[in-house]
Amino acid sequence: MRIILFTGKGGVGKTTSAAGTATLAARRGERTLVLSTDAAHSLGDAFNHPIGPEPTLVAENLWVHQVDAQRRFERSWGDIQGYLMSVLDAAGVDPITAEELTVIPGAEEVLALLELRNHALSGEWDVIVVDCAPTAETLRLLALPEALNWYMSRMFGVQRKVMRALRPVLTRAAGVPMPEDSVFDAVERLHGELEEIQQILTDKDASVRLVLTPEAVVVAEARRSLTTLSLYGYRVDGVIANRVFPAEGGDAWREAWVSAQEHVLAEVRQSFVDLPIWMSSYQPGEPMGAEALAAFAEAAYGDSDPLAIPTGEGPMTITRTATGAVLRIALPFAAKEDVDLARHGDELVVTVGSYRRLLALPAALTRHTVTGARVEAGSLQVKFRSDLDETNQEQV
Repeated sequence: MRIILFTGKGGVGKTTSAAGTATLAARRGERTLVLSTDAAHSLGDAFNHPIGPEPTLVAENLWVHQVDAQRRFERSWGDIQGYLMSVLDAAGVDPITAEELTVIPGAEEVLALLELRNHALSGEWDVIVVDCAPTAETLRLLALPEALNWYMSRMFGVQRKVMRALRPVLTRAAGVPMPEDSVFDAVERLHGELEEIQQILTDKDASVRLVLTPEAVVVAEARRSLTTLSLYGYRVDGVIANRVFPAEGGDAWREAWVSAQEHVLAEVRQSFVDLPIWMSSYQPGEPMGAEALAAFAEAAYGDSDPLAIPTGEGPMTITRTATGAVLRIALPFAAKEDVDLARHGDELVVTVGSYRRLLALPAALTRHTVTGARVEAGSLQVKFRSDLDETNQEQV
């Protein structure tokens, strides 16, 4: 099953690009679902078709799903919210305010990811296209499973045992209800589902596609996005440059725009030299409906296959050496001064700018010692020496 996520700065044409790609897939006979994780659902507008809380058929082989966040929220967060509301009730907070306070920020995007997991595991689809939220929200969302995994593996089990043993005493002493096992079960279930969706989205059949417009600020954000997505192990398989002014004809005003865009597009070609770059001309009107969306996508992709699975190495590779191994993490555009590296037990802590990844080392490297690291040719390269080899040498 092929999964493609579309993201980019707000207003660059993510929804149109996602919807157009999905329409092409459906016309090839693929059972295609296009799903929105953006709180500002626009897929119904793009297809000019009413969309319900379940996958809605909008064309042959093409379904659209805008997640019913409230229903999914109650299913995944209900037990946790119920406990939090009981705590606020004990503190004297009125029920309506308590309900508002227990809705987690970004919940709708998280729950849409969980819905994506259900669809990916259902076996009903050949292709799933995801219209993601703007870049910053998407990056935070895709980093969430790994961040939650750190908390769950270190703190959660201990807290659960303490609460089980001391619940009666703490409840009487604090006057606040302590969480029951159902609350811990709900958190564990949520964590397991998020971890599963991360595995699905970092598989070789899944990739992220960046959408941008020929503007310096937008391109700069796309470059940062590529670095961060690579840091977290997500494959980027191409760039769609949208709203490009046609070069031929026009007055002085448009010629000035063409010249400015050409300068930025040259930077795009240099920045994303290893990725396919698809161009989409500025449209006289917004593409709406399956026919217009298909025409938009056909013009953008040309002769290339919009569903092609990316080849080559993934964002992280391990190469054996005579003395140990080299771990390579792709970090395009990252400068040496932007990267910080530390080891904590069986984990590497990699920080790039404001983003941090706690990378669990593969079992093959846990008995290795880090001997050096450098940022070179768009990647972080970490050298490991085998402690086992060193022990054997000492014995000899």
